[in-house]
Amino acid sequence: MATRSVTAFMRITKAFHTILFGCLFLHLTGTASAQVKIIPEPVRMEMGEGHFILAKNASIYFDAKNRALSRQAAYLTNVVASVSGFRLKNTGNKSQSQIRLLIGADQLLGDEGYRLRIDASGITVAANSDKGAFYALQTLFQLMPANRTNEAIRLPLLNITDYPRFKWRGMMLDVSRHFFSVEAVKSYIDLLAMYKMNVFHWHLTDSEGWRLEIKKYPKLTGIGAWRKEIPGSVFYKSKQTLPADTFRYGGYYTQEQAREVVRYAAAKNVTVVPEIEMPGHSDAALAAYPELSCTGLQQEVRSSFGGQPEALANYCAGKEHSFEFLQQVLKEVMDVFPGQYIHIGGDEVNKTGWKKCTNCQRRIRTEGLKDEHGLQSYFIKRIGRFLTANNRKLLGWDEILEGGLAPDATVMSWRGEEGGIKAAKMHHPVVMAPVKPLYFNRYQADTLAYQQPLAAKFSINTLKDVYDYDPVPAELNTTEAAFIIGAQACIWTEFIGSMKGVEEMALPRMLALSESLWTPKPLKDWQQFNKKLYFHSKRLGAAGRSVFTAVPLVYDNLPVK
Repeated sequence: MATRSVTAFMRITKAFHTILFGCLFLHLTGTASAQVKIIPEPVRMEMGEGHFILAKNASIYFDAKNRALSRQAAYLTNVVASVSGFRLKNTGNKSQSQIRLLIGADQLLGDEGYRLRIDASGITVAANSDKGAFYALQTLFQLMPANRTNEAIRLPLLNITDYPRFKWRGMMLDVSRHFFSVEAVKSYIDLLAMYKMNVFHWHLTDSEGWRLEIKKYPKLTGIGAWRKEIPGSVFYKSKQTLPADTFRYGGYYTQEQAREVVRYAAAKNVTVVPEIEMPGHSDAALAAYPELSCTGLQQEVRSSFGGQPEALANYCAGKEHSFEFLQQVLKEVMDVFPGQYIHIGGDEVNKTGWKKCTNCQRRIRTEGLKDEHGLQSYFIKRIGRFLTANNRKLLGWDEILEGGLAPDATVMSWRGEEGGIKAAKMHHPVVMAPVKPLYFNRYQADTLAYQQPLAAKFSINTLKDVYDYDPVPAELNTTEAAFIIGAQACIWTEFIGSMKGVEEMALPRMLALSESLWTPKPLKDWQQFNKKLYFHSKRLGAAGRSVFTAVPLVYDNLPVK
């Protein structure tokens, strides 16, 4: 209760400062943004007149005993060198250094906030932790040239106070439908970090492929990581059969590779949240270990041409072996991923097989459950107890509400906001990820007017839809709204087989989401954001990133559902 009181006090304090800054500095911030194009927009920004020149022989000061801060200093030194051609010198003298990285105690800033001051004497970064220092550097880098100039760096004089609105600022990447290399995943994480996103939701298993090495169950990757496919595969085509000229498609990450990704992300203040699907979406696992299904029949990993008609992709909830298997899998997952959350899926469970299964029906009777919805709740709650016992938190799609929500569960609301609203009213943490507008595998504009990468055509999620989205529904009161911990966008890869395609779907929409999740609502300005976005799109393109830009063309629709 004491922790909640402190949290509430912090929210009130931040809200007060937001209103105060909005009143006192609204005109100033608007003027500043016209000159300095920072995304996401800082909480408070004051501009001075003139520039500071970061030139050769510049020095940097930081507490060398603070290892995390030392890493940030090295990071800054490398970026400055990549732009200017010279390296900062570490003198150990604060008063004589042109760059100063300071760690202090500032209640307003929280764990991820920072102050950035550029004046005639140089650059001062102040934060409560290296996370805040990292975000200050991301802001600073946006003020620098994107590419090498071999010249001194000219920086505007300014004073910024900044901290995030939400603690969960996420992006999901599905690697089951199409597999991406470790280097591609790192590149995706780089993109998140540049715009102060701090959660990478890694969708590692699904019906179309199991992507993480589990040493106790080698067939998960020996069999489950591979499927029959055709070149250039896309999903959701209607009236098709798998042709004879297939090839073996797939791949997986070793545990050491996954740890490498976790370490890489941590250095950029990004937490990796793994998703291990259960009880549904499990064709790949059941192809490897068919005895875990209700029927025990051998099946294949699902392809873009669909699964076997008789295959039902659920773990059998009536067999103890299913839970023993999943607990052993999760033990290895927890050993690889040190973050709080383990995402267990829980969505789109076809309960037909459970209705026909003798073991599942016996479980319903012996546990006194009402029906198959109750059986799903039993399944999720049992896994939840296991995770809690191992000091982890269960996270699942909003279907985990069906039949009763597991204690301490966090809900990721994707089928609109209804599930998130229900969970928040029950005082459970919620991450908003509604299909409309946060599924970035959907089209970004009218398909008849603009040429775009092939995408799921169930809805059009425009840049403005994303920018206008607020994760806190109006239906929630102040207490309930506090349980909305943030939001994330999802990139499912049924149509996306390259990192270029991933970037085209993420950019520029991720930048709109970044500002929606970081910047106080009163400071958001759609027109001003668009002015900044033009600059950032050019900058990202110059850095080799693929950014969607609307080009009027008649789009040739493909036969998708």
